[in-house]
Amino acid sequence: MAVLEPFEAFASALPHGRAVAGLDLGEKTIGVAVSDRMLSVATPLQTIRRRKFGLDATALLDIVAGREIGGMVLGLPRNMDGSEGPRCQSTRAFARNLSALTNLPIGFWDERLSTVAAERALLEADTSRRKRALVIDHVAAGVILQGALDRMAVIRRQQE
Repeated sequence: MAVLEPFEAFASALPHGRAVAGLDLGEKTIGVAVSDRMLSVATPLQTIRRRKFGLDATALLDIVAGREIGGMVLGLPRNMDGSEGPRCQSTRAFARNLSALTNLPIGFWDERLSTVAAERALLEADTSRRKRALVIDHVAAGVILQGALDRMAVIRRQQE
């Protein structure tokens, strides 16, 4: 399967009854979140320390296989004006390379302000600075994935 755009194409390619993974790609880490099989709730899972693409991809695909994931949503770090810069190009390249290793559908979700939302949620939960640093990436992945899941719910309602 390839990287699918627009988002509706990705959503329609997902197999029924399988969870979805959300990824927050950073320069040093990859935050991972997973959904339930009903595609309603995103749960932050873990943060992968980035090394080389092959090692990163293997770690991700191990998670995907172990949790019977049906597709992956990558946060697309657009600029605040909606344009795409070098970070978007890097994310798109990662997705293309990953799509060569799996037949799962891969889509993108606009991740503007996801880290801000994750930080706010952790502050509201009175999480210590040290603990926030450890979990911020996979909490941000949860924010990204929840946005995508909410959009999928709207798409499903429109198709009924």
